Amino acid sequence: MEEASVIVDVQGRVAHLRLNRPRTLNALDMGMIRAIALALAGWRDNPVIHAVVIEGTGERAFCAGGDIRAVRDAALSGDASVIREFFTDEYALNAAIAGYPKPYVALIDGFCMGGGIGVSVHGQIRIATEFAQFAMPETAIALFPDVGATHVLPRLPGQLGLFLGLTGHRLSGTDAVHAGLATHYVPRAQLPKLRRALARDGVAVVAGFAEALPPFTLAPHREAIDRCFGHHSIEAIEAALAAEDTDWARTTLATLSNMSPSSLRWSFDILRAGANRTLTQCLAAELSLVQRVTRHPDFAEGVRAMVVDKDRAPKWGPISGP
Repeated sequence: MEEASVIVDVQGRVAHLRLNRPRTLNALDMGMIRAIALALAGWRDNPVIHAVVIEGTGERAFCAGGDIRAVRDAALSGDASVIREFFTDEYALNAAIAGYPKPYVALIDGFCMGGGIGVSVHGQIRIATEFAQFAMPETAIALFPDVGATHVLPRLPGQLGLFLGLTGHRLSGTDAVHAGLATHYVPRAQLPKLRRALARDGVAVVAGFAEALPPFTLAPHREAIDRCFGHHSIEAIEAALAAEDTDWARTTLATLSNMSPSSLRWSFDILRAGANRTLTQCLAAELSLVQRVTRHPDFAEGVRAMVVDKDRAPKWGPISGP
């Protein structure tokens, strides 16, 4: 029999969720989203359960995102109801995690991107290993940072969130703690011991496993990030990067030039607006936008180039609204 895509069990005082699609880097499909939501609802008022732990199966990924192929297929077939249902359920799960009344602990080892951010960053405790890789790479497929990221990213220090959301820059596990996407750094080798301690003694043990951080690799560029990404349009950001005349700025400008020009603009707008919205308002705005963005030609082309054919050579259309 095929194993469940989400393995659910209880270890001591802790309920455990394991994302179990390692061959797809634990990408979230509709069944997984609903299984997680159902489990969380069942544990919410159970006095035996003191905390919830979520992690991925295998060492390559915690969760590399949502099942974007299925979304593209629905978009190409014109099935808007499938797209609406998928994102409605996913964003409802993000909100449920954010409002969960018990400690919610994400053990993040390997890739944590897109939908993986959504099932981790809204919890109280996000533990990253040295092998963790965090990113919101949506502009590369002509989407936009969603799953509540329009609330989270604008609240990172300075303009760091806008930089991460527009460029898709990957953060190591330790850098994610510096940035605020993770809360603790624990080496991979310590995870089995940490799991046992959590089951036995609860979340109070986490602090004892956390290790000191190396320097933030983006620290040398923080002032330039704030200076360049503090402008009020994509064009102004690009001009500011060109004026910097540094290797970092040239690399960043080249990265932006590879993204969907339309996606950069709607991502910029919704991220800036998210700074003044609640999480509930952000998720509602994301649900409205995603149903329009997925009908835009750049979305199908971006997923084709980056996920389906993997030629990494998308042919973007002219700048236009979703």
